[in-house]
Amino acid sequence: MVTPAVKREVVAHLKALFGFSERRACRIAGADRKMIRYQAQRAPDTDLRGRLRELANERRRFGYRWLFVLLRREGEPSGINRIYRLYREEGLTVRKRKARRKAVGTRAPILVEAQANARWSLDFVHDQFASGQRFRVLNVVDDITRECLAAVPDTSLSGRRVARELTALIERRGRPGMIVSDNGTELTSNAILRWCSEHRIEWHYIAPGKPMQNGFVESFNGRMRDELLNETMFRNLAHARVVIAAWATDYNTERPHSALDYRTPADYARTLTTAIARPAAQDESSARRAIAQPAPIGVNTNRAPVAAG
Repeated sequence: MVTPAVKREVVAHLKALFGFSERRACRIAGADRKMIRYQAQRAPDTDLRGRLRELANERRRFGYRWLFVLLRREGEPSGINRIYRLYREEGLTVRKRKARRKAVGTRAPILVEAQANARWSLDFVHDQFASGQRFRVLNVVDDITRECLAAVPDTSLSGRRVARELTALIERRGRPGMIVSDNGTELTSNAILRWCSEHRIEWHYIAPGKPMQNGFVESFNGRMRDELLNETMFRNLAHARVVIAAWATDYNTERPHSALDYRTPADYARTLTTAIARPAAQDESSARRAIAQPAPIGVNTNRAPVAAG
């Protein structure tokens, strides 16, 4: 019995069940009589509570901070403390999943140009259909803008298929400065090695058994697993392609990203493009600004050249 609401319930229970007076019930419960008689003057916030529940149902793995950002986009003037109070009162707290072991030790930073296509990260994530058949999703992430460049689901993703998807992605977006991945058989195949040689793209492999050296796409995989794969029952491959494509679009254009000051990846990418496009006289450092990101251990720390266009 620590909150006023609980103490009011206890006093009411003692009065109703045992016929105690208010004075005696308050003394037993350790409550102040003024607190018991107090009538809240606070507005019920019915509309705000309803909208908060709607957003929480739409994005079931979002906490109060992300919901606060979404409400602010809609013009809600309430502060984060008020949103947090309503969030707790409505019982919308997200259940925490089993924690993973954190990486131990330090990682040397790698200097990367603060612009799109400076470095891509690539990895696979697994799931299964309602029938029990397993499938994989090839995820490609821009490490600087945090954009999901590709999320390709299929029951089979060979090295040749990965090469074709990367070729199509380069045609749409441009060539990356470097690509980082693990040592999976598809990614160390002759098809990928030949593709790197033909396109003159630097490809770095992380140390075996060290997934956090590829932390950007691993973080993205965790978000996809938590917000999409664990929340969706995929009927078949066609259904998976539609749902995953819609989620990737939402991730890039609507979902706030905490690492980007709660901006969307697409908005942050436009900001970088605008900054780099400024004349040198206005901002000499905008086009050559370097940022330190957690670097894969064992990866060449030389700054990779970024292809123009």
